Amino acid sequence: MIELEANPDGMDKAAWDNELKAMGDKYGFFEKIGDDHSALFVKSGKTLIVTFENLDHVYEHGNRLPWGFGFVQKQGWSILGMMAHDWSWYRDEDVYAFFDRLKHEKFFDQFDKVVFYGASMGGYGACAFSAACPGASVVAISPQATLDRDLCSWERRYQVAWIRDFSGDYGYAPHMTEKAKNVFILYDPLEPPDAMHAALFQGSNVKKLKCRFQGHRIASGLIQMGILQPIVSGCVDGTMTTTEFYKLLRARRDFRRYLRELLLRIDEKKHPLMIARLAEFVLSKGNGPVFRRKLNAAKELLKKRGIAAPGAKK
Repeated sequence: MIELEANPDGMDKAAWDNELKAMGDKYGFFEKIGDDHSALFVKSGKTLIVTFENLDHVYEHGNRLPWGFGFVQKQGWSILGMMAHDWSWYRDEDVYAFFDRLKHEKFFDQFDKVVFYGASMGGYGACAFSAACPGASVVAISPQATLDRDLCSWERRYQVAWIRDFSGDYGYAPHMTEKAKNVFILYDPLEPPDAMHAALFQGSNVKKLKCRFQGHRIASGLIQMGILQPIVSGCVDGTMTTTEFYKLLRARRDFRRYLRELLLRIDEKKHPLMIARLAEFVLSKGNGPVFRRKLNAAKELLKKRGIAAPGAKK
Protein backbone atom coordinates (compact mmCIF):
# COMPACT_ATOMS: atom_id res chain seq x y z
CA MET A 1 0.00 0.00 0.00
CA ILE A 2 1.29 3.45 -0.98
CA GLU A 3 1.44 5.89 1.91
CA LEU A 4 2.07 9.60 1.99
CA GLU A 5 5.47 10.40 3.42
CA ALA A 6 4.70 13.95 4.56
CA ASN A 7 2.28 15.14 7.25
CA PRO A 8 -0.30 17.55 5.76
CA ASP A 9 -0.95 19.32 9.06
CA GLY A 10 0.19 22.92 8.84
CA MET A 11 1.10 22.78 5.14
CA ASP A 12 -0.12 25.56 2.88
CA LYS A 13 -1.75 24.71 -0.44
CA ALA A 14 1.44 25.16 -2.51
CA ALA A 15 3.45 22.86 -0.25
CA TRP A 16 0.69 20.25 -0.28
CA ASP A 17 0.48 20.38 -4.08
CA ASN A 18 4.22 19.71 -4.19
CA GLU A 19 3.73 16.61 -2.04
CA LEU A 20 0.96 15.36 -4.31
CA LYS A 21 3.11 16.06 -7.37
CA ALA A 22 5.94 14.04 -5.86
CA MET A 23 3.58 11.12 -5.28
CA GLY A 24 2.16 11.48 -8.79
CA ASP A 25 5.62 11.56 -10.37
CA LYS A 26 6.50 8.36 -8.53
CA TYR A 27 3.33 6.32 -8.97
CA GLY A 28 1.27 7.95 -11.74
CA PHE A 29 0.68 11.65 -12.19
CA PHE A 30 -0.55 14.79 -10.47
CA GLU A 31 -2.01 17.51 -12.63
CA LYS A 32 -3.40 20.98 -12.02
CA ILE A 33 -6.49 21.42 -14.15
CA GLY A 34 -7.10 25.12 -14.65
CA ASP A 35 -7.42 27.27 -11.54
CA ASP A 36 -10.03 25.30 -9.62
CA HIS A 37 -9.30 21.59 -10.08
CA SER A 38 -6.56 19.02 -9.78
CA ALA A 39 -6.20 15.29 -10.32
CA LEU A 40 -4.02 12.66 -8.68
CA PHE A 41 -3.56 9.29 -10.37
CA VAL A 42 -1.89 6.42 -8.52
CA LYS A 43 -1.64 3.10 -10.33
CA SER A 44 -1.90 0.00 -8.15
CA GLY A 45 -4.02 -2.57 -9.95
CA LYS A 46 -6.27 -3.40 -12.88
CA THR A 47 -9.36 -1.87 -11.26
CA LEU A 48 -9.61 1.93 -11.40
CA ILE A 49 -11.78 4.02 -9.08
CA VAL A 50 -12.38 7.57 -10.32
CA THR A 51 -13.44 9.65 -7.32
CA PHE A 52 -14.92 13.13 -7.38
CA GLU A 53 -14.42 15.22 -4.29
CA ASN A 54 -17.37 16.94 -2.71
CA LEU A 55 -15.96 20.18 -1.27
CA ASP A 56 -17.51 19.37 2.12
CA HIS A 57 -14.84 16.68 2.49
CA VAL A 58 -12.08 19.25 2.04
CA TYR A 59 -13.54 21.61 4.62
CA GLU A 60 -14.03 18.78 7.11
CA HIS A 61 -10.58 17.29 6.82
CA GLY A 62 -8.35 20.05 5.45
CA ASN A 63 -5.49 19.41 3.03
CA ARG A 64 -5.36 15.71 2.29
CA LEU A 65 -5.41 13.00 -0.32
CA PRO A 66 -8.44 12.43 -2.58
CA TRP A 67 -11.48 10.98 -0.89
CA GLY A 68 -11.25 7.23 -0.33
CA PHE A 69 -7.54 7.03 -1.13
CA GLY A 70 -6.69 4.75 1.79
CA PHE A 71 -9.64 2.42 1.22
CA VAL A 72 -8.95 2.14 -2.52
CA GLN A 73 -5.29 1.40 -1.89
CA LYS A 74 -6.12 -1.34 0.62
CA GLN A 75 -8.16 -3.11 -2.04
CA GLY A 76 -5.20 -3.02 -4.43
CA TRP A 77 -7.09 -0.76 -6.83
CA SER A 78 -5.80 2.21 -8.79
CA ILE A 79 -7.29 5.63 -8.15
CA LEU A 80 -7.85 8.78 -10.16
CA GLY A 81 -8.91 11.37 -7.61
CA MET A 82 -10.59 14.49 -9.00
CA MET A 83 -10.42 17.40 -6.57
CA ALA A 84 -12.39 20.65 -6.82
CA HIS A 85 -11.20 23.75 -5.01
CA ASP A 86 -14.43 25.68 -5.50
CA TRP A 87 -18.15 24.90 -5.65
CA SER A 88 -17.73 24.30 -9.36
CA TRP A 89 -19.68 21.10 -9.97
CA TYR A 90 -16.71 20.40 -12.27
CA ARG A 91 -18.22 22.70 -14.90
CA ASP A 92 -14.95 23.90 -16.38
CA GLU A 93 -13.62 23.74 -19.93
CA ASP A 94 -10.27 22.55 -18.59
CA VAL A 95 -11.95 19.58 -16.89
CA TYR A 96 -13.78 18.68 -20.11
CA ALA A 97 -10.50 18.83 -22.00
CA PHE A 98 -8.80 16.65 -19.37
CA PHE A 99 -11.36 13.85 -19.75
CA ASP A 100 -11.43 14.26 -23.53
CA ARG A 101 -7.67 13.73 -23.51
CA LEU A 102 -7.89 10.63 -21.31
CA LYS A 103 -10.49 9.18 -23.65
CA HIS A 104 -8.45 10.05 -26.77
CA GLU A 105 -5.29 8.55 -25.28
CA LYS A 106 -7.24 5.38 -24.29
CA PHE A 107 -6.17 5.87 -20.69
CA PHE A 108 -9.06 3.80 -19.35
CA ASP A 109 -8.30 0.84 -21.63
CA GLN A 110 -5.45 -0.31 -19.39
CA PHE A 111 -7.94 -1.34 -16.68
CA ASP A 112 -10.25 -4.33 -16.45
CA LYS A 113 -12.83 -2.38 -14.46
CA VAL A 114 -13.49 1.34 -14.10
CA VAL A 115 -15.87 2.76 -11.49
CA PHE A 116 -16.80 6.42 -11.11
CA TYR A 117 -17.75 7.40 -7.55
CA GLY A 118 -18.98 10.59 -5.88
CA ALA A 119 -21.53 12.12 -3.50
CA SER A 120 -23.67 15.23 -4.04
CA MET A 121 -21.54 17.57 -6.21
CA GLY A 122 -19.13 14.67 -6.62
CA GLY A 123 -22.05 12.42 -7.50
CA TYR A 124 -22.95 14.75 -10.34
CA GLY A 125 -19.32 14.68 -11.49
CA ALA A 126 -19.15 10.88 -11.36
CA CYS A 127 -22.29 10.55 -13.49
CA ALA A 128 -21.42 13.29 -15.96
CA PHE A 129 -17.82 12.30 -16.68
CA SER A 130 -18.49 8.57 -16.82
CA ALA A 131 -19.31 9.35 -20.47
CA ALA A 132 -15.55 9.49 -21.07
CA CYS A 133 -15.39 5.75 -20.38
CA PRO A 134 -18.32 3.85 -21.91
CA GLY A 135 -18.87 0.56 -20.09
CA ALA A 136 -17.74 1.88 -16.71
CA SER A 137 -19.89 1.57 -13.60
CA VAL A 138 -21.10 4.52 -11.54
CA VAL A 139 -21.81 4.82 -7.82
CA ALA A 140 -23.49 8.15 -7.12
CA ILE A 141 -24.83 9.18 -3.73
CA SER A 142 -27.43 12.00 -3.63
CA PRO A 143 -26.32 13.23 -7.07
CA GLN A 144 -27.71 16.18 -8.97
CA ALA A 145 -28.82 15.49 -12.53
CA THR A 146 -28.11 19.10 -13.51
CA LEU A 147 -28.38 22.58 -12.02
CA ASP A 148 -29.58 24.12 -15.27
CA ARG A 149 -32.26 26.61 -14.21
CA ASP A 150 -34.42 25.78 -17.23
CA LEU A 151 -34.45 22.08 -16.34
CA CYS A 152 -34.67 22.13 -12.55
CA SER A 153 -35.99 25.49 -11.37
CA TRP A 154 -37.25 23.64 -8.29
CA GLU A 155 -33.65 23.13 -7.07
CA ARG A 156 -32.98 26.03 -4.69
CA ARG A 157 -30.14 24.69 -2.56
CA TYR A 158 -27.12 25.50 -4.71
CA GLN A 159 -27.43 29.11 -5.78
CA VAL A 160 -23.63 29.34 -5.67
CA ALA A 161 -23.58 27.23 -8.85
CA TRP A 162 -26.26 29.05 -10.82
CA ILE A 163 -23.61 30.98 -12.73
CA ARG A 164 -22.20 27.72 -14.09
CA ASP A 165 -23.07 26.48 -17.57
CA PHE A 166 -24.62 23.00 -17.42
CA SER A 167 -25.17 22.72 -21.17
CA GLY A 168 -22.73 21.28 -23.68
CA ASP A 169 -20.02 18.73 -22.96
CA TYR A 170 -20.60 16.41 -20.01
CA GLY A 171 -23.60 18.54 -19.06
CA TYR A 172 -26.81 16.63 -18.36
CA ALA A 173 -25.78 13.75 -16.11
CA PRO A 174 -28.63 11.30 -16.92
CA HIS A 175 -27.71 11.41 -20.61
CA MET A 176 -24.03 10.99 -19.80
CA THR A 177 -24.70 7.69 -17.99
CA GLU A 178 -26.56 6.06 -20.86
CA LYS A 179 -23.51 4.04 -21.97
CA ALA A 180 -22.42 3.04 -18.46
CA LYS A 181 -22.54 -0.62 -17.50
CA ASN A 182 -24.27 -0.06 -14.15
CA VAL A 183 -25.44 3.13 -12.49
CA PHE A 184 -26.13 2.86 -8.76
CA ILE A 185 -28.07 5.88 -7.46
CA LEU A 186 -28.31 6.07 -3.66
CA TYR A 187 -30.80 8.65 -2.43
CA ASP A 188 -33.44 9.46 0.17
CA PRO A 189 -36.88 9.41 -1.48
CA LEU A 190 -38.19 11.54 1.41
CA GLU A 191 -35.74 14.34 0.53
CA PRO A 192 -37.81 16.01 -2.25
CA PRO A 193 -35.04 17.67 -4.32
CA ASP A 194 -32.87 14.54 -4.21
CA ALA A 195 -35.83 12.36 -5.16
CA MET A 196 -36.59 14.65 -8.12
CA HIS A 197 -32.99 14.47 -9.33
CA ALA A 198 -33.02 10.67 -8.96
CA ALA A 199 -36.25 10.46 -11.00
CA LEU A 200 -34.42 12.00 -13.98
CA PHE A 201 -32.05 9.01 -14.17
CA GLN A 202 -33.74 6.37 -16.33
CA GLY A 203 -32.67 3.32 -18.27
CA SER A 204 -32.17 -0.39 -17.76
CA ASN A 205 -28.64 0.20 -16.44
CA VAL A 206 -29.87 2.38 -13.54
CA LYS A 207 -30.39 0.79 -10.14
CA LYS A 208 -31.91 3.08 -7.49
CA LEU A 209 -31.18 2.26 -3.86
CA LYS A 210 -33.41 4.07 -1.40
CA CYS A 211 -32.02 5.30 1.90
CA ARG A 212 -35.10 6.56 3.73
CA PHE A 213 -34.68 8.98 6.63
CA GLN A 214 -31.01 9.51 5.73
CA GLY A 215 -31.39 13.02 4.29
CA HIS A 216 -28.95 14.44 1.76
CA ARG A 217 -25.72 13.49 3.51
CA ILE A 218 -26.14 9.78 3.03
CA ALA A 219 -22.43 9.15 2.46
CA SER A 220 -21.41 10.37 5.91
CA GLY A 221 -24.11 8.22 7.47
CA LEU A 222 -22.97 5.12 5.60
CA ILE A 223 -19.43 5.79 6.77
CA GLN A 224 -20.54 6.12 10.40
CA MET A 225 -22.52 2.88 10.11
CA GLY A 226 -19.44 1.17 8.66
CA ILE A 227 -21.17 0.03 5.49
CA LEU A 228 -19.98 2.43 2.76
CA GLN A 229 -16.89 0.36 2.00
CA PRO A 230 -18.74 -2.96 1.56
CA ILE A 231 -21.36 -1.19 -0.57
CA VAL A 232 -18.71 0.28 -2.86
CA SER A 233 -16.86 -3.06 -2.96
CA GLY A 234 -20.05 -4.84 -3.96
CA CYS A 235 -20.70 -2.33 -6.73
CA VAL A 236 -17.12 -2.73 -7.97
CA ASP A 237 -17.06 -6.54 -8.05
CA GLY A 238 -20.61 -6.83 -9.40
CA THR A 239 -22.15 -8.60 -6.40
CA MET A 240 -24.24 -5.70 -5.12
CA THR A 241 -27.91 -6.54 -5.44
CA THR A 242 -30.91 -4.71 -4.06
CA THR A 243 -31.35 -7.48 -1.48
CA GLU A 244 -27.72 -7.30 -0.37
CA PHE A 245 -27.88 -3.50 -0.12
CA TYR A 246 -30.89 -3.52 2.18
CA LYS A 247 -29.30 -6.24 4.30
CA LEU A 248 -26.32 -3.93 4.86
CA LEU A 249 -28.65 -1.00 5.50
CA ARG A 250 -30.08 -2.81 8.52
CA ALA A 251 -27.17 -1.25 10.40
CA ARG A 252 -29.32 1.90 10.59
CA ARG A 253 -31.32 0.22 13.37
CA ASP A 254 -28.52 1.24 15.73
CA PHE A 255 -27.61 4.52 14.04
CA ARG A 256 -28.69 7.48 16.17
CA ARG A 257 -28.96 10.00 13.33
CA TYR A 258 -31.34 7.76 11.43
CA LEU A 259 -33.40 6.96 14.52
CA ARG A 260 -33.64 10.65 15.44
CA GLU A 261 -34.84 11.55 11.96
CA LEU A 262 -37.36 8.70 12.07
CA LEU A 263 -38.60 9.90 15.47
CA LEU A 264 -39.08 13.47 14.26
CA ARG A 265 -41.07 12.30 11.24
CA ILE A 266 -43.70 10.43 13.28
CA ASP A 267 -46.91 12.37 13.90
CA GLU A 268 -47.06 12.95 17.66
CA LYS A 269 -50.85 13.07 17.88
CA LYS A 270 -51.56 10.11 15.61
CA HIS A 271 -48.86 7.71 16.81
CA PRO A 272 -47.78 8.45 20.40
CA LEU A 273 -47.39 4.73 21.14
CA MET A 274 -45.02 4.33 18.20
CA ILE A 275 -42.98 7.28 19.42
CA ALA A 276 -42.87 5.87 22.94
CA ARG A 277 -41.68 2.46 21.74
CA LEU A 278 -38.98 3.96 19.52
CA ALA A 279 -37.78 6.32 22.25
CA GLU A 280 -37.71 3.52 24.82
CA PHE A 281 -35.65 1.39 22.44
CA VAL A 282 -33.05 4.12 21.92
CA LEU A 283 -32.91 5.12 25.58
CA SER A 284 -32.37 1.50 26.60
CA LYS A 285 -28.98 1.78 24.88
CA GLY A 286 -27.92 5.20 26.15
CA ASN A 287 -28.91 8.77 26.86
CA GLY A 288 -30.68 11.02 24.37
CA PRO A 289 -32.35 14.31 25.36
CA VAL A 290 -34.53 14.50 22.23
CA PHE A 291 -35.71 10.93 22.69
CA ARG A 292 -36.37 11.58 26.40
CA ARG A 293 -38.48 14.67 25.66
CA LYS A 294 -40.45 12.85 23.00
CA LEU A 295 -41.00 9.88 25.31
CA ASN A 296 -42.31 12.05 28.15
CA ALA A 297 -44.67 13.90 25.81
CA ALA A 298 -45.91 10.62 24.33
CA LYS A 299 -46.53 9.16 27.78
CA GLU A 300 -48.58 12.18 28.79
CA LEU A 301 -50.74 11.87 25.71
CA LEU A 302 -51.16 8.12 26.16
CA LYS A 303 -52.16 8.68 29.79
CA LYS A 304 -54.86 11.14 28.73
CA ARG A 305 -56.18 8.56 26.29
CA GLY A 306 -56.12 5.79 28.87
CA ILE A 307 -53.47 3.77 27.03
CA ALA A 308 -50.59 2.11 28.89
CA ALA A 309 -47.17 3.31 27.79
CA PRO A 310 -44.39 0.79 27.02
CA GLY A 311 -42.95 -0.63 30.22
CA ALA A 312 -45.83 0.63 32.36
CA LYS A 313 -47.29 -1.72 34.96
CA LYS A 314 -50.78 -2.94 34.16
